[in-house]
Amino acid sequence: MPETVISLQNVSKCFKRYRHPVDRLKEILLPGKSRADQFWAVQNINLEIERGHTLGIVGRNGSGKSTLLQIIVGTLTPTTGKVTVKGRISALLELGSGFNPEFTGRQNVFFNGQLLGLKPSEIEEKFDQIAGFADIGDFIDQPVKTYSSGMFIRLGFAVATSVNPDILVVDEALSVGDEAFQRKCFARIQDIQERGGTILFVSHAASTVVQLCDSAILMDHGEMLLYHTPKYVVSKYQKLIYAFPDKIPLIRQEIGQIPNLYTQDLLDDEQVDDTATNTRENTHNQNNSNPISESAEYDEIYDPEMIPSNTIHYPNKGAEILDPHIITPDGRRVNHLINRREYYYTYAVKFMNSTSKVRFGMLIKTLSGFELGGASLHGNRKSVEYIEAQQTVIVKFKFKCLLNPGVYFLNAGVVGMADDHLTYLSRCIDIAMFRVQHCSYSCGTGVVDFLIEPSLNIQNTMISRQPEIEYI
Repeated sequence: MPETVISLQNVSKCFKRYRHPVDRLKEILLPGKSRADQFWAVQNINLEIERGHTLGIVGRNGSGKSTLLQIIVGTLTPTTGKVTVKGRISALLELGSGFNPEFTGRQNVFFNGQLLGLKPSEIEEKFDQIAGFADIGDFIDQPVKTYSSGMFIRLGFAVATSVNPDILVVDEALSVGDEAFQRKCFARIQDIQERGGTILFVSHAASTVVQLCDSAILMDHGEMLLYHTPKYVVSKYQKLIYAFPDKIPLIRQEIGQIPNLYTQDLLDDEQVDDTATNTRENTHNQNNSNPISESAEYDEIYDPEMIPSNTIHYPNKGAEILDPHIITPDGRRVNHLINRREYYYTYAVKFMNSTSKVRFGMLIKTLSGFELGGASLHGNRKSVEYIEAQQTVIVKFKFKCLLNPGVYFLNAGVVGMADDHLTYLSRCIDIAMFRVQHCSYSCGTGVVDFLIEPSLNIQNTMISRQPEIEYI
């Protein structure tokens, strides 16, 4: 049976907020009368995390994510409830946390290492590895108050992960580093995962949460609204943050009624999509008088039942996206594609209001929600200067299907001026889906087909006695 390493039972945290600084003194000198307003940053959290599990935590700013992590780490004490943590825990909660700004980087490595339970001799052994990972050069011997934000994170992450923690907690810190360092950090995180470590990961980057985590929770106003698969939680989070203010209470209520993952064994939405698609395709093949064999080339077809089950629509602000779909160069609508062929992703946009600086976009994602790539029509520096109200624009994106067999999802979006600022006039997430079928002349593996063409050059070496070889 899996071991629970983090357990929270009815955990809440209340902070006092005073209108005037002197009110705090008055409360001390005149006990019995509270002069503060109570703010419950975290309310009634019940959560159990098993060893080796990676949990993503998403939510709007001020939702209680950081407070929850500080309670788990132990830098905050809950007002009510019980917290149990088993194993060595290492945390990177905020920029420069745990560093003395007057100490050098080297001194802070030894100071933090001892706080994390290492002996000075152990830190000495690991120091070159830590310094090499941080890669801040001679700044390692400079006071950290002279560091840039990127240097802070480099050194902090290097120290936090060098102790081989049983539990690693990362709160938004990796968004500061450059791309190369972020890749190093994710490789280190994956190494911790492979060793059976437990990870709590907070990020606003939806694709990272989906790719990295086993499950996720959605925090809002201090409450844990949902605990489910990463893609499902991210979809509800995006629906919540992009809703009109008057719709938020209803959306919160709807999310709160969804059974959590640990109370009911539910398929996540991508599994539902894939299962439904397979069922429909099996039905299609059974009804087809000339079923497709495994060795034959597939046909480009359109299955009207192949529809995403969890599409997210941003609120329309003067425009509406209509009928997104894929067509062949000769205009046939398809959603079963052939690898290495060209297609058009197209949709219509109806403008209810006049607008300017208009751009149109698209995005292709994997089944897990990882963003493979997309495009913005006219790019980021050029846009359609003006579009009249009641006009309809047909948008087409030509692309070559360099994807290996699998199911993929499509986004669509249009940006323009509304209420005197540039914003999404309409955006749809997972609005369409398609399947890439097998191509006999492709030898690609993974997700992307890089058009690799392997070749062989077998060289015979003369030997005194030629062994007998039987070719089968």
